[in-house]
Amino acid sequence: MVYRRPLKLKCLKIVMANLLTVFVVMGVIVSGFRMGRADGLDMNYYLFSCPFVESVVKDIVNRALEDDPTLAAALLRMHFHDCFIQGCDGSILIDSTRGNTAEKDSPANLSLRGYEIIDDIKEELERQCPGVVSCADILALAARDAVFFAGGPVYDIPKGRKDGTRSKIEDTINLPSPNFNASDLIKMFGQHGFSAQEMVALSGAHTLGVARCSSFKNRLPKKDPTLNSVFAKTLSQTCSAGDNAEQPFDETRNDFDNLYFDALVSGNGVLTSDQTLFVSPKTRNSVNSYAQNQALFFLDFQEAMVKMSLLDVKEGSKGQVRDNCRKIN
Repeated sequence: MVYRRPLKLKCLKIVMANLLTVFVVMGVIVSGFRMGRADGLDMNYYLFSCPFVESVVKDIVNRALEDDPTLAAALLRMHFHDCFIQGCDGSILIDSTRGNTAEKDSPANLSLRGYEIIDDIKEELERQCPGVVSCADILALAARDAVFFAGGPVYDIPKGRKDGTRSKIEDTINLPSPNFNASDLIKMFGQHGFSAQEMVALSGAHTLGVARCSSFKNRLPKKDPTLNSVFAKTLSQTCSAGDNAEQPFDETRNDFDNLYFDALVSGNGVLTSDQTLFVSPKTRNSVNSYAQNQALFFLDFQEAMVKMSLLDVKEGSKGQVRDNCRKIN
């Protein structure tokens, strides 16, 4: 028998978490962000050119998650993989061609999914306001709304990103590995301007979704001493079904909460790059804080997400608005 939290309790949790954060959102200030503008972007960028862009994105994302709640993790991961390669420019959405292997066909990205949601949003926005809304903005907004509909914090992001014109498989070497330790993660995230604490907050995105056995099976034969012995048996049982077998990061794979950090405190981190956050003294305090205080995690996560959405954005002539998110104009 699978225990499920009562719907009323889940709804109350979502409401309380959002009440704690909504007032702070109005005053969120991150690097380069002041009075609704950030690095040339604007909260009201589409106010006159495409006024219903946010409602269109929310509606389509909500319907998709009602049909398949696991897509919340997929959209959030896709946004992260987009921003960490050449900035938040929608390059992850581009299909490979005969002369170019794109980012999405890298081994690190083969498990990404949810592209059809972005396609559906783009199709509707092209019908309402052709040639106006970029695929990069659509993906950023879809990831934000996925977090909210999964029970996470509500926050706004500035708009006006342009779509990039480069997507190459070799660039994906700059994605963090599941085998990274805390020092590796701090260094890689630091190259993008994130502190160790912000890195831990963003890692909390693993409160949604699953990892495949292929990404953690290396921990099992070595008897990783940082791995809870009982949980190690769970991972071994998962891997008995093959490399593509899925293991949730925490016990509520479709709910955005702080149970991921509880898992780390208990030695139940799925990936090496998860458990290292508690093992390392450089990041342990942040893990403990988020495990004890979900509202704090929500606040730090939303600020880090806004900051991530501003990574190396293309503006003006440095980018384009693709007619089709899968192809460069």
